[in-house]
Amino acid sequence: MKRGIRSLAGGTTVLALAATLTVGALGGGSPALAEQNREYLVFYADGARDRALAAIGESGGTALSTEPRLGYVVARGPGSRFVESLAGSDAVEGVSSDRRIGQATSVRVAPAPAKAGPASPRASDIRSVTVVADEPLAGRQWDMKMIGATADGSYATAPGDKKVLVGVIDTGIDGKHPDIAPNFNRELSRNFVVDRPKDPNGKLLDGPCEFKDCKDPADWDDDGHGTHVASTIASPINGLGMAGVAPQVSLVNLRAGLDSGLFFLKPSMEALTYAADAGIDVVNMSFYVDPWLFNCKANPADSKAEQLEQRGVITGMQRALDYARKRGVTLIGAIGNNSTDLGKPKKDTQSPNYPKKTEHDRKINNSCLNVPAESEGVISVSAVGPTKRKAYYSDYGIEQTDLAAPGGDEFDGGKEYDPAKGILAAAPENMLRAQGLITLSGVPKSESVVQDCRNGTCAYYQYLVGTSMAAPHATGVAAILISRFGKPGKGGLTMKPAEVQRLLYSTAERRSCPSPRKYTYDIELLTKETHKCEGSKSRNGFYGHGIVDAAKAAAVTR
Repeated sequence: MKRGIRSLAGGTTVLALAATLTVGALGGGSPALAEQNREYLVFYADGARDRALAAIGESGGTALSTEPRLGYVVARGPGSRFVESLAGSDAVEGVSSDRRIGQATSVRVAPAPAKAGPASPRASDIRSVTVVADEPLAGRQWDMKMIGATADGSYATAPGDKKVLVGVIDTGIDGKHPDIAPNFNRELSRNFVVDRPKDPNGKLLDGPCEFKDCKDPADWDDDGHGTHVASTIASPINGLGMAGVAPQVSLVNLRAGLDSGLFFLKPSMEALTYAADAGIDVVNMSFYVDPWLFNCKANPADSKAEQLEQRGVITGMQRALDYARKRGVTLIGAIGNNSTDLGKPKKDTQSPNYPKKTEHDRKINNSCLNVPAESEGVISVSAVGPTKRKAYYSDYGIEQTDLAAPGGDEFDGGKEYDPAKGILAAAPENMLRAQGLITLSGVPKSESVVQDCRNGTCAYYQYLVGTSMAAPHATGVAAILISRFGKPGKGGLTMKPAEVQRLLYSTAERRSCPSPRKYTYDIELLTKETHKCEGSKSRNGFYGHGIVDAAKAAAVTR
């Protein structure tokens, strides 16, 4: 499905300006299916597994399996009646359907399709580079220049260590992309989802299955979102295209998103627990958990079943995040793209956002959480444009924003639309062909797509904007720090997440709130709204502790 250019879950769009990226959210079942037996994740209170199992049976359900690491039971039960019955048990902390409940947080493909143009100039052959030099597309990477991830910056002294494992929980990684393959760890990569051609109501979801049993290999990405994120983190210095923030670290695909860009709760938790058990050092989470934009534990506007579902999202993800962090995984996430002060939310008009046309207006407050951006232990990243102003779409908040990073803003510095103010990173050729963004011969049809060829081998790149694009810049800087200071561990090198966080904050470029603090974004035909920045230069709602800085991370001493 297509999404609006201003928000994660739809809303006002200006289709003439931008094509949208597939970012979805699936949630509560169809009303017609509500009372049929369905599978649920039943999260039990500490030490209350047996009582929760009894409650499941008394509510007409059947326990199928248990997950002791995160404290939940997979159970089958008769729809809303089953959930509402469980709500009366103090042994149960939350119940969530075992279904799609997530959404990627890039806003969209930055520019609209344009006329076909010539391919990028051909140059020398693809090679393994030992002497740091500018990559062919480095001139387009204003983002890397901003944070000092350049040939004469962090690349020269701290390009990263292959032993550092960076997990990308997303829609997949195109592990065969020429500008990702050298750093892709296929052995450790996993796909935790099975594609679904249609939703329960028979409507197109992921499309036709391309592989046996609808299970994509662990080096495949039909959506493009995960590949773009991975490229920003660690595209290598190889004389082709562009380089990521930490061009010598290893990328691990922890796929929890479907081809359509939708996520399940269970695979998202499985990705986090796997990361912990496999020795992954840092994970990037450019998604939020649905079907509720905000998860409220006891909102009077919601039914008991809806309240319990939202508690399940909050509880389940927090347990998975805690499990990973306690085992050495640094957690970095995108803050979101709804132009909202997360510390002062007042209204949610987008939830539940699946099935379609079930959303309704409800009043909310600061007790309601955007997950995982507001989950404990997650470093949440807001987005900035080329002039370092907070991007118009980026969420913010004095309590919620930990760091800022380049995410792109096509209108930064003026009212005219400029796609080059987005973030350029790798794109899967199969996705570009499916979306009609390149010709049969491979020539880009849109100014959002760039081709670079070396000695007959071509690779593709795409401009995107969003907090999804900001978070991987912070993840790359974290990988630099772990490469420098990590000690031998289970997967390779390891470093305490609290220490990684401390150094990320101490090396960030402090940035004050704008003056006046109320900043008005006036973008013709798109938006005119005012965001207020609260806090000091050392910590504020727009920039958190500051804009990440790879060059300082490469030079800092402990």
